[in-house]
Parts: sequence; C-alpha cells; structure tokens
Amino acid sequence: MRNKQWKQYGAMITAAVFLTVAGISYGFARKEPDSTIELRGPEVSLEMRDDVADLVVGSDAKTMSEETVPVTIYVHICGEVSKPGVYQLTEGSRIVDAVTAAGGFTEYAAEEAVNLAEIVTDGMQIVIPDREEADAAAKELAEKMAGLVDLNTATKEQLMELPGIGASKAEDIVRYREESGGFHSIEEIMNVPGIKEAGFQKIKDRIVV
Repeated sequence: MRNKQWKQYGAMITAAVFLTVAGISYGFARKEPDSTIELRGPEVSLEMRDDVADLVVGSDAKTMSEETVPVTIYVHICGEVSKPGVYQLTEGSRIVDAVTAAGGFTEYAAEEAVNLAEIVTDGMQIVIPDREEADAAAKELAEKMAGLVDLNTATKEQLMELPGIGASKAEDIVRYREESGGFHSIEEIMNVPGIKEAGFQKIKDRIVV
C-alpha cells in the first residue's frame, strides 16, 4: 500500500516538473528578439539599436526643418500706395516687395524717387512721395548744394573762393587730398596745415565731401 502511494506522489512530481519546464520554454519562445546588433573585434565594439537610429534621424530632421523656416519682419509703408499699412514680409525682401504687398503705386506716386531695390529691415517705414513732394525735395537739395565747394573735386581756383583760403592754403588742400586719398568728412580739413578750428568755422557751411 505504501509503495503504491509513493508511486502516485512520484507521478505528480514528474507532471509538475514537466509543466514548469514547458511554461518556461513557452515564455522564451514568446519573448521579442532584441534588435541590438553587436559587432565585436579585437579593438572595436559597436552596438546599433533601432530606437537609437530613430532618435538620430528625428533629430536631424528637426534641425533641417528649423534651418529652412523663413524669418518674418514687419514694415510700415505709407504715402502713394493703394493700401498703406503694416505688412509682414520675409527677411531679405526689398522695397518693391513692400509696394507689391500694399497693392502697388497710386497714379500720383513718384516711383523714380524711391530705390525699389533697397533691402527692407524689421520696423522700417517706407514713405512713397507724390510728384510734387519729390520735386520739392529735389529743389531743396539743389539749392542746398548751390555754391558749395566739394573738397574732393574742387580746383585750386574754386577753393580760393572760400573765406580765408588763399593760393597757398588751396594748394595745401589739394596736396592733402592727393596724399590721403581724399577727404572723408568736412572736419578733416582741419588736418591741413594752417587750417584750425577758427578757420573751419568760417567755411563749414560752404564745403561738402
């Protein structure tokens, strides 16, 4: 009787071990394979994972996307355009683009008075004058320039028409501009020997560069 009971216990233990081993084997069979690829050599060890590759590709794509996003600027265009106002343009746009955004010129616009090729900047105001305004501005400039002496182009005789400038000083002015490559400001004339602050004050309203 006792031997029969031991045989029954042995059969139960054997069945339990079999089920345990079968469950472990099934778990290994269902486990997803690792996507890690490992290359090993004497001096090199390289591992590549699918998730790491995805991360690198995504980062590069984001960087490229950011580099191609255009910069937005705002300009105020007014005067002789069809629709004056503030307009949104892309960086690097020119005045002609602002005029186009504002509906183009009116029939009274002095188009030639505006440099349409000039590059606009953020916050810039562009005023398109009418023909009367443009003519008045040109006349004012001409009157301002009348009688003025250009230090970089005037002859010795023209320089001598300035108050306090005789033949000797006129020659010094010509010599200075030839040796220095020209005047860059009217104040620079005080670098000419014999012309100081007092002499400059007498001629500053009559000279240009």
